[in-house]
Amino acid sequence: MQFTSADEAIAAALLIVSNAQPRCGTTKVVAVDGPSGSGKTGFAASLADRLPNADLLHMDDLYPGWDGLEQAVVDLHDRVLAPLARGERAAYRRWDWEHHRYAGWHHLPASNLLLVEGVGSGAGPGAELESALIWLEADRDVRLRRGIERDGESYLPHWRRWAAHEDALFAVDGTRNRADLIVNTSPGPMAGP
Repeated sequence: MQFTSADEAIAAALLIVSNAQPRCGTTKVVAVDGPSGSGKTGFAASLADRLPNADLLHMDDLYPGWDGLEQAVVDLHDRVLAPLARGERAAYRRWDWEHHRYAGWHHLPASNLLLVEGVGSGAGPGAELESALIWLEADRDVRLRRGIERDGESYLPHWRRWAAHEDALFAVDGTRNRADLIVNTSPGPMAGP
């Protein structure tokens, strides 16, 4: 199946979300995962706009720096999803990228729908508590170009290091293979399953 527009891909995602059942207590958790530069943030924002009761959590707030992908996956489970599953209050420490340290605690309100966007959002032990997984991908060159356009040329060494971390995580976890929806955001028709 190919999507001729982003709206078609969003419509397919909305159908998956509406059919999903809560697996994290009374909360439906929808992960929007995939490699950096694949368009997860914009896709999740568009999805959230069409789901007015959804809360949106960005994994960028959880990563403790450029080498913090694995830790953020653990923190997502231990500090957000597992407490929600037990009916408790979820909280996480937000990473301050400018000062390279934790900035403080953020509490998540009780919600029937939580969208979690970012690399690793559908990986690790948290996957067992998620209701749906939407995977975004694009050609490596396209993703790198998007990232450098967004962050600047000076971030290229960080991007390469981060890419190695995400490749390792996805290879071990097999995240893409569990996806309920796969969207290729490379230029041209958007491909899906």
